[in-house]
Amino acid sequence: MNPQKDTNPELFTLDIGGMTCASCVGRVEKALDKIPGVEAATVNLATEQAKIRLKADSGVTPDEIIALIEKTGYSAKISNPHVIPEIAPSKLFWGADGLGRVILGFALSAPLFLPMFLMPLGIHWLLSPKWQLLLATPVQFFLGWRFYKAGFKSLMSGVGNMDLLVALGTSAAYGLSVYQMIASPHASHELYFEGSAVIICMVMLGKWLEARAKQQTSEAIRALQKLWPEHAKVINRNVSITDESPLDQFRDLPLDQVFPRDRILVLPGERIPVDGIILRGSSHVDESLLTGESNPVKKHVGEKVIGGALNGEGLLVIEAQAVGVESVLSKIISMVEDAQTQKAPIQKLVDQVSAIFVPSVIVIALITGLANWFYLDSASIAILRAVSVLVIACPCALGLATPAAIMAGTGVAARFGILIKDPQVLELAHRLNVVAFDKTGTLTIGKPRLLEIILLSSEVTKDDILATAAGLQLGSEHPLAKALLDAAKQKGLSPITPADSKALPGIGISGKPSSGIFADQSLSLQSIASLGGSSHHPEILEKAQACFDAGQTVSVFMNNALPSAPSSPIAIIAFGDELKDNSKEAIGSLHQLHIRAVMLSGDNTAAANRVAKTIGIEEVFAQVMPGDKADIIRKLQSKNGERQFVAMVGDGVNDAPALATADVGMAMSTGTDVAMQAAGITLMRGDPNLVANAIDISRRTWKKIQQNLFWAFIFNATGIPLAALGYLSPMLAGSAMALSSFCVLSNALLLKRWRPIHR
Repeated sequence: MNPQKDTNPELFTLDIGGMTCASCVGRVEKALDKIPGVEAATVNLATEQAKIRLKADSGVTPDEIIALIEKTGYSAKISNPHVIPEIAPSKLFWGADGLGRVILGFALSAPLFLPMFLMPLGIHWLLSPKWQLLLATPVQFFLGWRFYKAGFKSLMSGVGNMDLLVALGTSAAYGLSVYQMIASPHASHELYFEGSAVIICMVMLGKWLEARAKQQTSEAIRALQKLWPEHAKVINRNVSITDESPLDQFRDLPLDQVFPRDRILVLPGERIPVDGIILRGSSHVDESLLTGESNPVKKHVGEKVIGGALNGEGLLVIEAQAVGVESVLSKIISMVEDAQTQKAPIQKLVDQVSAIFVPSVIVIALITGLANWFYLDSASIAILRAVSVLVIACPCALGLATPAAIMAGTGVAARFGILIKDPQVLELAHRLNVVAFDKTGTLTIGKPRLLEIILLSSEVTKDDILATAAGLQLGSEHPLAKALLDAAKQKGLSPITPADSKALPGIGISGKPSSGIFADQSLSLQSIASLGGSSHHPEILEKAQACFDAGQTVSVFMNNALPSAPSSPIAIIAFGDELKDNSKEAIGSLHQLHIRAVMLSGDNTAAANRVAKTIGIEEVFAQVMPGDKADIIRKLQSKNGERQFVAMVGDGVNDAPALATADVGMAMSTGTDVAMQAAGITLMRGDPNLVANAIDISRRTWKKIQQNLFWAFIFNATGIPLAALGYLSPMLAGSAMALSSFCVLSNALLLKRWRPIHR
């Protein structure tokens, strides 16, 4: 299957080849920013990708951008998302960052540097200068050619990179050795072929370790990608789906040939190929890699299943609903990939430092060489110390510090049902003081049931109200709409289809029934909060008081038939909802993290207070309109004149403004797509415990970013002076440079051991 991730023609992703350090990233971004048609571009070293957004009607094509990147010195191609490329093992082994080249390099270099370890034992054995030259030359110019090639291209573009530093440093050591060999043929102890060869080998070893670590940071995405089966059993159109009908008439089709409304046969133990609804059968379905839910979920006829989930013991027939980019699995992978491609704001500082880092290092190396030559009167020592400065200063670790931690953190979070799509939240989540919860569907189950209809007019019956109100809600995904439709179905009433209906975000829904007692009249079903200030408000509050005392959610059925006359209430409809079992535990977890929990609800004050008291929330904002939720978030952010960092947790369209306003927005995936688009974090289960888990992994990822940047700077800050003063030989400098990258990546990979506070 090959779904395209970027459906917007003005937004696309490129795979960039040849980047080796943070300076390369800055160089590619600088080239992209100079293109008039590019509105924004971000380049990530860890994923080796560039995400580019073009201006509307820019006329710039991806091919033109690819040509410019290649002119800059790097390879580029359109990214093929969600596809795991098949690479031959031999190519991996002998590739640019392959282990084969590392082994070959050390095999050639071993006779050059091993005699150094024999000297403390009194064994003085060295190869002749000609043999040293013979062994060092292929390492320098065959295995090390990549550094010359990339370094030359960076030099031509006026921006230095790691490859330039390695090429300059090793060439200086190799050139000095050749000069000494010609000038003093018998002075083998004055040769430094082993230094140049080992530096190249250590850099290659470091790049191989980096490649392996990068691969491990992307394991979460690859695990998700592998959930897609290659084929689906599509039942022939003429086959009837009944409990008795045989299901042996199907075609085994590739997934890209499956269409919505196709009927798919899923055998026990197979992965479900597409999102759909069960038409026949029941089974336990394992969705753990998609939602983080540890236990298989029982699924029956009429219930939704997610593509990529593992079918248990039962045979299922499902009707395909979402395929390709519309599937839940595709959206999950896209969210994780986007998060790993984007940069955290702190990376901007790193990029600014990297832009001047390489030129500064070259200047420091020149000063080191000249100063040592002047004070020690030894050209060879001066060159070696300058070489050490060039090698130790390679900014590989600096470029990998932030993206490696983000990749590892977002990857392990996705395994447990937490999708972090905006890296900026990683810098904000650790500072959270307040978490604001929506009530319905977030702290409560979100499946309310109809409890009572209170008539305010003697001219109608409860069945009239139920059939008409249910008709207005046809096609709606709101929990109260489902409660009305379920109640009508249980009483055997057919919902009256409206001629037109319109959702009123945060208020309710309106429409004109096509038949029945209210035919062609303008009706609305809305919250009591939306009627505040109207002449009917006191009367409705009085009639609904008993419902409020019981903690029920109340809606009002209004008649707006005459534009010139005020609206009149027809009935009060009361609903009941249950708290989620773990809501109280979730609030307790936040209190342990020293985070205050508040609740925002459009429901009546009595119902909201009852829920809050049960689960331990002390601060409640009830009867809140959607726009007011965003205003409350702003007030919470500046309480008592002090800046507070606020997270919002919600699941509905009416929560979208507040989710966007909050420092960190968390949307339940059981809610609407609008809410998930407005949030920086999506919680793949309707479990409020995931809120504390999301904050915990965000805090830990942020700590890893800080630790990585600290170690990356420490290696360079201490290594450069030591190299300049002669305390680090070129070989040790090369080892330290490789070690710095390895330490940064290994530290980031420790995040893979993270386990949620609650599972």
